[in-house]
Amino acid sequence: MQPRNMSMSGVVDLAAVKAAQEAKAKAEQARAQAARQGGGPGAVSPADLVIDVDESGFESDVLQRSTEVPVVIDFWAEWCQPCKQLSPVLERLAVEYNGRFLLAKIDVDANQMLMQQFGVQGIPAVFAVVAGQALPLFQGAAGEEQIRQTLDQLVQVAEQRFGLTGLVVDPDAEPGEAQAPERPAGPHDAELEAAVRALDAGDLGGAVQAYKNVLAADPGNTEAQLGLAQAELLQRVQGLDPQRVRRDAADRPADAQAQIAAADLDLVGGHVDDAFGRLIDTVRVTSGDDRDTVRLRLLELFEVVGADDPRVINARRALARALF
Repeated sequence: MQPRNMSMSGVVDLAAVKAAQEAKAKAEQARAQAARQGGGPGAVSPADLVIDVDESGFESDVLQRSTEVPVVIDFWAEWCQPCKQLSPVLERLAVEYNGRFLLAKIDVDANQMLMQQFGVQGIPAVFAVVAGQALPLFQGAAGEEQIRQTLDQLVQVAEQRFGLTGLVVDPDAEPGEAQAPERPAGPHDAELEAAVRALDAGDLGGAVQAYKNVLAADPGNTEAQLGLAQAELLQRVQGLDPQRVRRDAADRPADAQAQIAAADLDLVGGHVDDAFGRLIDTVRVTSGDDRDTVRLRLLELFEVVGADDPRVINARRALARALF
């Protein structure tokens, strides 16, 4: 398992962006082929939609699969009575949603490291992993209506933001891992792979340039747009002294640059709502060029998180109220 490939922060895992795009193409091909052949290669059985996961299989069963389909994680234990109420509901909904998400069940007693890695404080606890990004969903034995609303939102974000259309389910398929068909290489795959390699090596300048090269040839490439926004964010916070930045922001609430620097750190640290709220509050107390600078940085951070993310949608509304 390689925890660095999973963003626990709420910011999209940079290295997962390319994989998510590939997963979209593979899923579309699998669905088309299944429609023609009544299932065929790439289809899974309903039994494959609920899996038991342990620490040794976490990378392949959750992280890698999350580039194909949202993976909902149910942290449970045999002694947990609320778990016995919640788990059957999640299992039934996994089948009902027909491949739109995969349910991974993790026994916390046998997998303490995973429990600690996700910061689970009590069970039942439910998380999702989408394209390598971990997102908390809810804790406790929630009602079915709330669960459905949460799952609907998760599926919508996964489809619109990451292009994850889910798995093809064939009731007649034999249980077991299905192999999605391969797709031809895209015209910018080499440059995008170079950007990911640069990120892995800590070469943020190289990653920024690689993404800019793609956008020069293909300005509408969403993968490169997202990757560039995130690489530039990481580049901005590189070398900052977090304590000093936060002290300056606390001492100067109306200082645009101080608040922008703190918001960048908030976002990299996974405090998405804090980053957005900080800049919206700064918009309210500034004017002129300072206000416009803060507004533009906030729009850049929206791009980092993703236009369809519910936190971005709520922050856009708040920004509109602050401006007008």
